[in-house]
Amino acid sequence: MSNNLLRNKKGIIFGALDENSIAWKTAEKIKAQGGEFILTNAPVALRMGKLNDLAKKTNSIVVAADATRNDDLENLIDKTLEHFNGKIDFVLHSIGMSVNVRKGKHYTDLNHDWLTKGWDVSAVSFHKLMQVLYNKDAMNEWGSIVALSYMAAQRVFPDYNDMADNKAYLESIARSFGYFFGKEKKVRVNTISQSPTPTTAGQGVKGFDGFINYAEKMSPLGNATADECADYTITLFSDLTRKVTLQNLFHDGGFSNVGVSQEVIDIVSKNS
Repeated sequence: MSNNLLRNKKGIIFGALDENSIAWKTAEKIKAQGGEFILTNAPVALRMGKLNDLAKKTNSIVVAADATRNDDLENLIDKTLEHFNGKIDFVLHSIGMSVNVRKGKHYTDLNHDWLTKGWDVSAVSFHKLMQVLYNKDAMNEWGSIVALSYMAAQRVFPDYNDMADNKAYLESIARSFGYFFGKEKKVRVNTISQSPTPTTAGQGVKGFDGFINYAEKMSPLGNATADECADYTITLFSDLTRKVTLQNLFHDGGFSNVGVSQEVIDIVSKNS
């Protein structure tokens, strides 16, 4: 159902890979709500994914950009402003990667060169992106920038590995840069801490099925799906949330505020 929440709004979506990704579903929701956007991802992800299919479906264009490279980001923002003949209203940063997770390295035995690469892709890229947007004065007043996080930034999930550190830094960047973006440009910056979600990237984490099952049993409303996260993201891009900024917003069915659920107690008691 469309309420035209994003009519006449324009933006950029980073990180859509395939139909399972939150960024992909968000793009579809934005289109349904009257918004327009540029789709972007790193060249290697464009070769692996189906972004051109999404572009056709949403009548959008694709501009390749490695979010860790300032020259790529400069080119992307310039082309976006030219394409829309003006400033933009929203940006979704849905980017995360850990070579250590991919290679199965334990947190106590990390390859620090790989750690630096994941840190750059998953968190520092958010600072680089906002710095380019800020310096080019590319955002309209009351615009909205959102990055996707996970509550391993606050709690220990052993197999989430150095991605937990990446997400913690991502959230810190959102607060720190968000202060200046709000003060100087009237632009909102928030992160969404989403339930464990079976995206292509998420399923690469060791023990991911256990994550999902445990969170489902802990959450009074159950896990939030990728589709539901896209709905939530839409509200943050709309004018209904103009004074929401510098927040890490938990979208997890209540998981983040539950110490232990009766379902988990019953399982532990049965096995003890």
